[in-house]
Amino acid sequence: MDDALVIAGKRFQSRLIVGTGKYKNVEETERALDASGAEIVTVALRRVDLNDKSSGSLMALLQRKSWTLLPNTAGCYTADEAVRTLRLARELGIASMVKLEVIGDPKTLYPDNEQTLEAAKILVKEGFVVLPYCIDDPIVCRKLEDIGCAAVMPLAAPIGSGLGIRNPTAIAHAKDPVLMATAMRDGVRAGRMARIAGRMEKTRYANASSPNAGLIE
Repeated sequence: MDDALVIAGKRFQSRLIVGTGKYKNVEETERALDASGAEIVTVALRRVDLNDKSSGSLMALLQRKSWTLLPNTAGCYTADEAVRTLRLARELGIASMVKLEVIGDPKTLYPDNEQTLEAAKILVKEGFVVLPYCIDDPIVCRKLEDIGCAAVMPLAAPIGSGLGIRNPTAIAHAKDPVLMATAMRDGVRAGRMARIAGRMEKTRYANASSPNAGLIE
């Protein structure tokens, strides 16, 4: 079954996007990302030394793998900061598909909708494929879509809190990140298959699993 995720014309077989931060070391990062089956991985531009491509570095790992990199603007608090960060990343040759994050509150790390919209307008005009991190508000998401963002990434809980919707933990800080990455991979696949299969119709009353007709008296 060909059910690829298509973003800006590019097809991905995995619908899981995972981060590269917070692991114990680069080796664990590689094992967890491989186990997840993810094809897109995010990279925090302001928290990674982009020039360190030495053996054993995160950048060396990312360069020798086939993942699609999704640079993000984690740590940016204004539209101007985010735009400047991504312009610099593009000059360094990092992919033009980006995760836009403009944080509004340092404690919750909730996004600033106004600054996110402003940055998205600029970046889309400059040819970036923009995937903004935003509040799970359909109005904000629609505005981002109207601007021309390729997809939206609504939050499920404060970043790194592990309090997501029916999501008791994240990957990097799980007791076994590699096993958790595998579980996430299978969970995303299962959820997508269930969506395609289509749930049964809801009814107000009980409905016997076996028909009453033809019962032996």
